[in-house]
Amino acid sequence: MARAGRRTDYRITFVVLCVAVSSFSLLQSMVNPVLPTIQAALDTDQRTVTWLLTAYLVSASVFTPIIGRIGDKVGKERMLVVTMCALAIGSLIAALAPSIGVLIFARVVQGVGGGVLPLTFGIIRDEFPRERVAGAIGTAAALLAVGGGLGLVVAGPLVEALSYHWLFWLPMIVTIGAAIATAVFVPESPVRTPGRINVVAALLLSAWLVCLLLPVSQGSAWGWTSPGVLALLTAAAVLCAVWVRTEVRSADPLVDMRMMRLPAVWRTNLVAVLMGVGMYSFYAFLPQFLQTPASAGYGFAATVTDSGWLLLPQSAATFLAGLASGRLAARYGSKRVLVVGSSLNAIGLGVLTVAHDELWQVLGVTLVTGLAFGLAFAAMSNLVVEAVPSSQTGVASGMNANIRTIGGALGGAALASIVTAGVRADDVALESGYTNGFGFLAVIALLATVVAVFVPVLRREPSMSPDEVRHAEAAVVAPGALVSAARG
Repeated sequence: MARAGRRTDYRITFVVLCVAVSSFSLLQSMVNPVLPTIQAALDTDQRTVTWLLTAYLVSASVFTPIIGRIGDKVGKERMLVVTMCALAIGSLIAALAPSIGVLIFARVVQGVGGGVLPLTFGIIRDEFPRERVAGAIGTAAALLAVGGGLGLVVAGPLVEALSYHWLFWLPMIVTIGAAIATAVFVPESPVRTPGRINVVAALLLSAWLVCLLLPVSQGSAWGWTSPGVLALLTAAAVLCAVWVRTEVRSADPLVDMRMMRLPAVWRTNLVAVLMGVGMYSFYAFLPQFLQTPASAGYGFAATVTDSGWLLLPQSAATFLAGLASGRLAARYGSKRVLVVGSSLNAIGLGVLTVAHDELWQVLGVTLVTGLAFGLAFAAMSNLVVEAVPSSQTGVASGMNANIRTIGGALGGAALASIVTAGVRADDVALESGYTNGFGFLAVIALLATVVAVFVPVLRREPSMSPDEVRHAEAAVVAPGALVSAARG
């Protein structure tokens, strides 16, 4: 393991972190376009094969904040090695899986890799020069969004040239390399959170997330008014309330509710939910729109591979925006970057609602939304990191990433219901379904912009420690409190 006494050059650390984030982000989306191929190869049905997505979603949602919290306590570098090993082991099991059941289990193991993002943000904050933190976090956050789009691009050609097994062999090779590089080059965490890990809170968090995400992901198959869906949603609400109560009363909370109540944190997290609805739903349904046969009166009859390539400019725009976000945030502030990003998203989706008959119109919108996602995701990550003490960076970033994922699950379920509300005799959705769906996403994006405007600006003075900044921002909550420390 790299030792704290000998700090690796932060640029080498950053390369290792980028490889780790890219490995996880690619696994998020590469499986989506090839579900029919896997279904045929493993002789299963459509309902069962969708559990490859659900299992990964639920697992990542559960493990992301928990691993972030453990990393804050025992060391972010150590936990990053653990998450890389879990990704590698899960990929190995998936590549060799003889049945759909084993493959679903492998996806659960891969979900442990969700801890990569909060650990990465925490390591960046610990190791990088202060003036480089915003840019590095922006790039890492953009890589997550880029991977979601790039996975759609590479999946088709990879399966056509080799087989679907290589969707897991290649990430396994990369993550093994990332795990070794992390152990060798990434320094041990100099910042640790005292106290024990609250096991009861972790179990309650896991329980309500599972009870929420299972019915949301499978509601269209089970029936939204079925007893199972209603029972799980009710259980999620009850367990969430119990979890919050437990955290508030705990001397060693898994997630500090005082931190979650900070205006900059909860408002940024609300934007994260809304942006998650837009981004993940967009990635899920735009390829379907592009692949719709011309006989439907809309769509472009693109193949799986073609639709992936058509989304490549969007991924490139997201990455470039992420690279630029650091300098933009340093000059204009992360809040303004967030407002611009969410505004671009609303404009792009609004245009797509009324103009999607020509391919150039769709591609133009993907470029705009790509820039929007890159700017907004980078800004959200920076706002959360700036608002909390360094000892809580992992768990705060983990909850932010988790909340985006929950938003994506809710948005995907809502958009699926809207798009499929009317179908033709050949089970192809009507154009009005997509039009209404794009309009729904535009309204959500506009709402995200409104919330972003009200995210408070926290200006740090060089002499202020992270704890002093946190207390200064918390003063905003108290009526009549002096806020000069936070406002400058």
